[in-house]
Amino acid sequence: MLILMGYIHIDPLDVDTFVRDLRTISLSTKAEEGCLFYGITLDDRPTGRFLVAERWRDQQALTAHLERAETMAFLTDWGDRMKGELQTYEVIKEVPRSG
Repeated sequence: MLILMGYIHIDPLDVDTFVRDLRTISLSTKAEEGCLFYGITLDDRPTGRFLVAERWRDQQALTAHLERAETMAFLTDWGDRMKGELQTYEVIKEVPRSG
């Protein structure tokens, strides 16, 4: 399993447009094969900071997501306007939490 965590930053003036575009792509992303969790939420409007948390079954699932036409269009549109602080973690063993 892969976990992506961190922040992305956009111009605060673009927050509403980014949220609109994000809603559009989020619904289909959550339905993708291998997507275990996908969440991007506004963390600090005045600075344009968004918290990102994603879980993917494996690298192949993440790669397929990144190669989707919809994802590529989103990244083409927003890529130059986002500054990312994302880290990827490979989970070897998931430990269930009891209680």
